[in-house]
Amino acid sequence: MTEDRSPVPPSLRRPGKRDRLFAALQLTARGYVAVTSRVGIIEPTEVDRVLRLVVADARSEADGVRSLRLEAADGSVLRPWHPGAHIDLTLPSGKVRQYSLCGDRTDRRSYRIAIRRLPDGGGGSIEIHDRLPVGTRVIAAGPRNAFPFAYPHLARADISRVVFVAAGIGITAILPMVRAAPASGVDWHLTYLGRDTATMPFLDEIGGLDPDRVRILTGPRRTAAELLAHAAPRTSVYFCGPPALLAGIRTEFDRTGAAGLHFERFSPEPVVGGQPFEIRLARTTASIHVAADESALAAVRGAVPDVAYSCQQGFCGTCRVRVVSGDVDRRGRSPFLDEPDTMLICTDRANSAQLTLDL
Repeated sequence: MTEDRSPVPPSLRRPGKRDRLFAALQLTARGYVAVTSRVGIIEPTEVDRVLRLVVADARSEADGVRSLRLEAADGSVLRPWHPGAHIDLTLPSGKVRQYSLCGDRTDRRSYRIAIRRLPDGGGGSIEIHDRLPVGTRVIAAGPRNAFPFAYPHLARADISRVVFVAAGIGITAILPMVRAAPASGVDWHLTYLGRDTATMPFLDEIGGLDPDRVRILTGPRRTAAELLAHAAPRTSVYFCGPPALLAGIRTEFDRTGAAGLHFERFSPEPVVGGQPFEIRLARTTASIHVAADESALAAVRGAVPDVAYSCQQGFCGTCRVRVVSGDVDRRGRSPFLDEPDTMLICTDRANSAQLTLDL
């Protein structure tokens, strides 16, 4: 199990009690996922399914947010999925990006994803918004789940309440969980926040939920204490939103006495405890310096702009490269970590002064 290296309160880094929900889930689904205690970092299982899909519909869901409805190119039934699942979408340009499934999980004929346009991102969102019309064929892998909502097991795990917090496009991961929550038999609450309602997708669908269980917050940034107002003992918290907000949520969570915090990140964690090292590119003999607070991926992209990557969190395996020489400090959580002489350049670092990579 990989230790969570981000700077968090000691009781979150080495909790004194296990997350009851995920302890129960492990007993009933051992081998499906591995989990940490209390802080919900999930190690997804390897997925080798290739999905050949076609964009069946595309629509604007909010300012800067476009949704796609994807169907099997041959019209076949799609694989089932559970709340929190995502697919790895390969765009016509070759870029691979991960998007949460946010549609109706009982619909076996289509998957829905939603993408916020990021002008300063890696280009995937711009390609989807500007150059992916209806009828385009795409390749995907999955579905797989690194952020599972284990709603059938809540009562067994002695969980009496679930608190959902979604910020902006984070609603895509949370929305299917909220739809499934009534079947859990426990009390639940959703807080959905954004800059303004014009930028918040799926408000029409959320408007159909129990209004006594839903808060829509806009305007100035809210405190973590306000967002976790419903958290208490025997509560599981599910969060999806930007890193700055996550940091506050993690600190405030420790004060609530809640049973478990489970979250999905939008971006890679900062490098903590890193040492500088050199990367030599075997195919060009170029040498790249990696700073102590810089990921190998960020450094390599300066010399190899088209290097493949996706999650930037060490679990999807897209950025995996062969190591020609050197000792790797493995920090990822990918099932591909068992492959010898490989490195996930988004998270892994060097135990030696220099690594030579097959790039």
